[in-house]
Amino acid sequence: MAETLHDQQFSLSRHLRDPSSHPPPPGIEDRRLAIYRDLFFNNIEGLLSGNFPVIRKTLGDEAWRALVRQFYATHRSHTPLFPEIAREFIRYLETRDDNALPPWLRELAHYEWVELALQIADDVVPAHVADGNLLAGEPVPSPFAWALAYQWPVHRIGPDFQPDVPPTEPTLLLVRRDAGYQVRFAAISPLVYRLVELLGEGGRTGADALRQLAAEAGVDDVPAFVEQGAAMLTRMREEGTVLGTIPRI
Repeated sequence: MAETLHDQQFSLSRHLRDPSSHPPPPGIEDRRLAIYRDLFFNNIEGLLSGNFPVIRKTLGDEAWRALVRQFYATHRSHTPLFPEIAREFIRYLETRDDNALPPWLRELAHYEWVELALQIADDVVPAHVADGNLLAGEPVPSPFAWALAYQWPVHRIGPDFQPDVPPTEPTLLLVRRDAGYQVRFAAISPLVYRLVELLGEGGRTGADALRQLAAEAGVDDVPAFVEQGAAMLTRMREEGTVLGTIPRI
């Protein structure tokens, strides 16, 4: 009996995931099965539509639903948690190696996922001195501020803009969650992106990080660069990208 029930459960689940490839277990009325087929798929499609609204609008309803159905039928998730469904969808896209998908789709999916990921992030805020000297001390980046680099201009892609080739320069973005849990996106320069990277590595004072940045950029007037960088660090603290400095023991 247990083996029969087990077989029936797997037969039913395979059918619900991919009814075109797997017949239902015998003895179940199709009208009843149709209710479950629609309910399960529509739940997943609704969750993903909320997480990836730009992709849904850009692909159009037919192509979007076909993509979700392929994901639903073939992908084996690593977690049953609903907030992680969007991340599972990205994993699925990363495994697709065919040319049927737009070349920018994977990066656009990651860009859209970032907003949800930051909204639910529960990282521990590190100890810091909020008004510490950002040049003499070691700046503490916020765990809720991420510098992202994309090959495609993901912040511009939509129904009216679907590029065929990527631009020559990468798209660099700073994404951060403010105190009100609002996620904000901003385009940044390569220098700011690299500065965020250096601060994230730790082990440097703000002045040391700026001096290294100046050396990498081939700057001649390093003191002037550090002075300008100090103002940049102050703005980063005011907006919440930098929290302060590491407390001195």
